[in-house]
Amino acid sequence: MTATPTGSIQAPDQASGPRAPFGGLSAADADRLRGLRAMKRLASGLLILMALIFAVAFALQSRYPWLEYVRATAEGGMVGALADWFAVTALFRHPLGIPIPHTAIIPKRKDEIGVSLGEFVETNFLSEDVIREKLSTFSVSEKLGGWLREPQNAERLTAEATVAVRGLLETLSDDDVREVVESLATTHLVNPEWAPNIGRWAEHIIQAGAHHDAVDLLVDRTSEWLTQNPQAFAKLVSSRLPGWVPSFVDRLVDDKLYREAVSFLQAVRADPDHQLRIALDRYLTELSGQLQHDPETIARFENAKHGILDSPRVRELAGKTWSAAKAAFVDALDAPDSVLRARIASTIADVGTRLATDRTLSARVDGRVSDALGYVVTRYRHDIASIITDTVERWDARETTEKIELLVGRDLQFIRLNGTIVGALAGLAIFTVAHLLLPTL
Repeated sequence: MTATPTGSIQAPDQASGPRAPFGGLSAADADRLRGLRAMKRLASGLLILMALIFAVAFALQSRYPWLEYVRATAEGGMVGALADWFAVTALFRHPLGIPIPHTAIIPKRKDEIGVSLGEFVETNFLSEDVIREKLSTFSVSEKLGGWLREPQNAERLTAEATVAVRGLLETLSDDDVREVVESLATTHLVNPEWAPNIGRWAEHIIQAGAHHDAVDLLVDRTSEWLTQNPQAFAKLVSSRLPGWVPSFVDRLVDDKLYREAVSFLQAVRADPDHQLRIALDRYLTELSGQLQHDPETIARFENAKHGILDSPRVRELAGKTWSAAKAAFVDALDAPDSVLRARIASTIADVGTRLATDRTLSARVDGRVSDALGYVVTRYRHDIASIITDTVERWDARETTEKIELLVGRDLQFIRLNGTIVGALAGLAIFTVAHLLLPTL
């Protein structure tokens, strides 16, 4: 029974059930609320029935002695019903609104319950042994691989990934990207000295003789070009002679120089130890050493490098390259039948097939997953469990009580029903034993 604002007394469960907790009722909560109210009405109705039976039996037991057994049964049922009503109500609120000690347990100890729940989850669920034991019962990689190998799933994942990547690209500012690229290039590409590394690289090439093929190719191409284009060599020298020199002398000079150039190149091609080759090896060797050890040569090379890479045209070219690459990439992502999307989907399906069929790879992946999850729960188990504690602490005490009552209240009403029935049977048994034994004493 509960006290109303006017002072009248209601049956304990005639008060309305929980309000819509946390701002509203879901469909599942609405079903729970209807079930809770129905069970409350049933338990309260049984209590009222016991009270009516008790009143009738008590009034007529002097005329009909056998009604004493009925009275005792109804009396025990009322006692059991009221006791269990008090116990169930005390979990969620003060019975009859009276602040009796050790009542309204849930709203008073909400934070402690949250802490205890968090500790329970942390100890019994967020354990590396529990995680590893659970993962050992099935293969994560095989299940994932079996899902990925299906063409429709691979295409779906590709579509979702392309949407995410496209959204990321659209949020990126071209100016910001250029600044980042320039910053990274300056830090890791432009600022470090190139000359010593190039010198060491060239030294290794020269010592291995790998540059000889390049020299042969250069000589071959030059010789072929001279042979096929003699007119380009004509008057290369004679055009610079004085005007009073006869024309036949000009032709003789040009022909002579042309034949000498062709003959020289043929000699270089035929002789691996030609003086030009030796001189070129010597020059390259000296240059590689200077690039490594000569400060002046290093400084000249680095200045030339900065002059090229710091050019506004180079930066403009880098910006245009990024814009063009971005536009092409976005177009490829947008086209459902693009080669890029088909290749991504094919790769995902291939990975899924390997995960589902390759036992060695599957075992390796499962081991990595188990290690990763074990590390996460070992290192962050307390932080994960604190989500429960912090969330419960933020809840309003009244709404939390109503939510919990909504979840478990219907089952608790069975305690009241059982208490009424057990109390009635106990009252009957006690009265019967007392009636049989006491007259004989």
